[in-house]
Amino acid sequence: MVKPSPDRRRHTKQKASARERTPAHPLELPELDRLIHERIRLGIVSALATNQSLSFNDLKRILKTTDGNLSVHARKLEEAQYVSCVKFFEGRVPRTEYRLTGTGRRALAQYLDQMEEWIRATREE
Repeated sequence: MVKPSPDRRRHTKQKASARERTPAHPLELPELDRLIHERIRLGIVSALATNQSLSFNDLKRILKTTDGNLSVHARKLEEAQYVSCVKFFEGRVPRTEYRLTGTGRRALAQYLDQMEEWIRATREE
């Protein structure tokens, strides 16, 4: 009888252990809201979820980002009606205030539910 080479035995063991780890059917995970999933946008909606409103400068400081970066991401959230933006003058100083809308609050809640589902599925593996 011919014995398999050590390399052949190792390869066979690796294939067997890979089969043991692979589930019979792939795990179906929910599609995440790509608009919120981006780091800065998630930071904006999360910060607004825990505050009634925040100024542009508050968000910039909290998220440690630039004016241009915050402006672009905030505008995308405005276009999706996840946040509202009010511009006004305080004395002679222009101010921009952001609030999370009902649509944004629901989108964030759904996103967090989906992430919790991903986390549960990952921990079960």
